[in-house]
Amino acid sequence: MKIEVIGAESLGVRGLCCLVDARGRRIVIDPGISLGFIRHRLLPHPVQIAAGQTIRQRIVDAVKSATDLVISHFHGDHIPLNDANPFQLSLQQLKNVPENMRAHPFDPSNDRQKQRERALVMGLNRTLSQAQGKVDATLSFSDPVPHGQALPNHETVTMTIIDDDGQRFVHASDIQFLHAETIDCIIHFHPDIVLASGPPLYLMTDDQALKCEAWNNILKLSEHVSLLIVDHHLLRSSEGVFWLDLLAKRTKNSICCAADYMKVNRHLLEAMRTEFYQTIPVPDHWHEAFAIGTADPAAFLDQARQQYDWLCV
Repeated sequence: MKIEVIGAESLGVRGLCCLVDARGRRIVIDPGISLGFIRHRLLPHPVQIAAGQTIRQRIVDAVKSATDLVISHFHGDHIPLNDANPFQLSLQQLKNVPENMRAHPFDPSNDRQKQRERALVMGLNRTLSQAQGKVDATLSFSDPVPHGQALPNHETVTMTIIDDDGQRFVHASDIQFLHAETIDCIIHFHPDIVLASGPPLYLMTDDQALKCEAWNNILKLSEHVSLLIVDHHLLRSSEGVFWLDLLAKRTKNSICCAADYMKVNRHLLEAMRTEFYQTIPVPDHWHEAFAIGTADPAAFLDQARQQYDWLCV
């Protein structure tokens, strides 16, 4: 089994997209990205936008050779969108998908998700097979689990399980480690490798009890998994980076982020948005020009590479 994480916060974008090669299959999970439209009252910095363009193309290239396309849930950083903003992956970019590619979306639970499912059907021009239960010896899915906390009328996600020659991988999108039963469910799967979203610490500043619950759940799962890759919501803030490194020292097994796993530098561009605006100023109305195709972020990326020696997007 070969696992390539394509898009995640430690790789420069919002998302949790990966490509898994297993038993002759090429399974793309959560083919979407976002940049967070507004953060600290700021639009994405052009450095982020340039990185996003690169990763969007990598997702498009992966889908072109995919045998299976999996959608864990219908949030805009996990799927291609018919109404994508300039910083997301558009369905129009996925015109040349393989004719025999099978699509396995999460079962939509509200009207907005159903609209996005219908757009996916039209955009991909094929019927969809709901991501439920066991598909075959390689691919199976969990029952729906909470997207974060288990709250009334809260949204859910589906986890993906991939088996290949005695090795098992679980993609646990957006669980955020905030629901103990979900962690028990993953442990019951007996995975070797888990890729999961950590908690959104930047939204939990005053809830120490919730932070403690997430911390303990990460450590609990790590005791049962040889390699735990924690990324996404966790690495939208510098506190999340501190958490990741401290957690890695507290367990006998391995905890890392997607960039560490892929053996590339950490590109925590979301957490650095304010700093980028301070060190690499953006002209007024630049984003409006970018939206209509008359501004290019490449020069900003070149400038950032000169100022930050770790930046290699």
